[in-house]
Amino acid sequence: MTSTTIVAGVDRQLKNHTSFYATVRHSLTMAYRGLLKVRRTPEQLIDVTIQPILFTLMFTYLFGGAIAGNIASYLLLLIPGILVQTVITTSTVTGVQLREDMDKGVFNRFKSLPIARIAPLAGALLADTIRYAIATILTFATGYMLGYRPDAGLGGIVAGGLLVIVVSWSLSWIFAFFGVIARSASSVQGISFLILFPLTFLSNAFVPVSTLPGWLQTFVNANPISHLISAVRQFANLGTIGSDFWLSLAGAAVVVAIFAPLTVRAYMRRA
Repeated sequence: MTSTTIVAGVDRQLKNHTSFYATVRHSLTMAYRGLLKVRRTPEQLIDVTIQPILFTLMFTYLFGGAIAGNIASYLLLLIPGILVQTVITTSTVTGVQLREDMDKGVFNRFKSLPIARIAPLAGALLADTIRYAIATILTFATGYMLGYRPDAGLGGIVAGGLLVIVVSWSLSWIFAFFGVIARSASSVQGISFLILFPLTFLSNAFVPVSTLPGWLQTFVNANPISHLISAVRQFANLGTIGSDFWLSLAGAAVVVAIFAPLTVRAYMRRA
């Protein structure tokens, strides 16, 4: 056995037994690295800056009068829907960027560093919560400029936004799993949108469920995205907590319980 092999084996053992404090510190450093990447390439924020503004303006003026009779009434329906659609879609970026880093050999370089093996994955998931927060703030800000005035006030808006961020973070574990096992970043993006596109558009985000065909109402009412949107509406528009809130949290917990171990196991095999 060569000295190089021995050193590599010892290094791997040290990484496997990194203290919890050091793991957190390394993960925060990796999260900061993700934010630095955004600063150097700000076009990465297009999906969380331009998209919520564009979609809000487009849907408001295209469908506001036809669906709700006036823009002010439609905004109460639309803004929570746009928020959920935008932030949930943003969660796919975690898997795409993870796959890109692995394809470029970035993670191979991380292997040579004295850091916790899980830190690059944890840092990527943590950094993306900043993206969710930006999308949330811009969506509500755009709605406010158009006349969105929910009865629950700022407290309900903050609570609804935090719920969307939590659920989106849980879903990012699914796309991180795809990022680890997929062959390319484009395949991760394709799979992700194949899942999210029908779930976000075939929901109660843009139109009242009662206006849909009966067979479609069944799907929309069972759609977990619809429950999340309803929970945000209850928070922001009414200031109340209903069953949709608990269903959304339970769904997020189930997703993390299933996909976090799968993702970590698949990632560790390659890290």
